[in-house]
Order: sequence, then structure tokens, then C-alpha cells
Amino acid sequence: MGLVTRTHTLGPFATNAYLVSCERTRETAVIDVGFDAGAIAAEIGRLGLEVRYLLNTHAHYDHVAAMADLQERVGGTYWLHPDDRDLLDGLTLQGAAFGLPPARGPREVHPLAHGQTLPLGDATLKVIHTPGHSRGSVSFHAGGTVWDGDLLFAGSVGRTDLPGGSFEQLVASVRERIFPLGDDTLVLSGHGPETTVGIERRSNPFVGEGALRP
Repeated sequence: MGLVTRTHTLGPFATNAYLVSCERTRETAVIDVGFDAGAIAAEIGRLGLEVRYLLNTHAHYDHVAAMADLQERVGGTYWLHPDDRDLLDGLTLQGAAFGLPPARGPREVHPLAHGQTLPLGDATLKVIHTPGHSRGSVSFHAGGTVWDGDLLFAGSVGRTDLPGGSFEQLVASVRERIFPLGDDTLVLSGHGPETTVGIERRSNPFVGEGALRP
């Protein structure tokens, strides 16, 4: 038995949120719920899942705005890399830039760090600091899957023109910390369809092998 991932695409930016559960114990990590906390809470209740962690890959509005509401409904401890705390504290300002309503983050924030491990039932999630889209962006890795937020997409990469973004850091994060996970690793991103490390290593126009050539 291992981990089961359930994907929910939410809100006006089609943001992927994930329920990652131990198959045996039903202990669950919830990743990146920016909208529709009620619908996610209802799904958690319907499936009889036990929420242990609320995790953010980064603190942009569309990934975090519903986390406080969700925590009040289902419990769980909230985790974020400290380098994105300023984004969390500025959620309402972020939303205003896109015409979205005020939002608040969870009050108690547990810090994520590179190399940290989070036990989840019979499995473990490993935290990988992968800055570039934001300073505090992280990816979560377990078995043959990585949940990478807005770092690497199928055929693309995350924006680096927002505060704290850096294209050079993003490229380094992908090539030095995601590609070494192995070609068969499934990549579950913050937007769009799933892909694999191998596909992106070979063909991604921004960070793949072709992009290495001048």
C-alpha cells in the first residue's frame, strides 16, 4: 500500500489542488487549496479522510486563499516555507491586483525546510526547496511522484515576473532538484495536466535539453 492522489481543479485560474492520502490509514495531506474550501471539505468527509497536514507549495493567492477556511472545517496543521511568509501576509493585496476578494491565511504557520520529511501514514513526504516562481516555493516528493506547484508544467514553467520570482533560480531548481528525481517520476503541477520528469527533461522548451544549447 502507498499514497493515493486525488486532483481537484479549482477557481478562475484552474488551480490544481491535491488530496494525498495513505491508502491504509487514510491520513491525508491537502496541497494548495485556493478556492472552494466547502467542496474540498465535503469530499474529505465523503471519503472518510483524516487530515494531518495543510501544505502550500507557495503562497500565491490562487493556491492559499482558502486554506484558513479549510482548516476550520477539517483541521490539520498548516505548513509553508518562511521565504513566502510575506506573500501569505499580503493575500488581500495579491487578490486585489486580480479583482479577487480579501483573504487571510491560517494564523499558525509551521515552517518547511529543504530536506525535511513529513510522515504521512505508512509513507513520507520529502520537502524540496525549489525557488524561482517565488522565493519560498517548495516541491513535495514521495515514491515516484513530485507535487511541484508552479515550478514546472507540462511543456512550460511558472511565471517569474511576480515579486520574488527569478528565471535563473527556477531553471536551477528544475535542473538540480527535480530532474535528478528520475525520468519516470510523475510531475503533478499547480496548473494543467500531469507530465513526467523524462518528458520535460527531453522536450521542455524552457528548461529541457534543447534549452541547454545556445
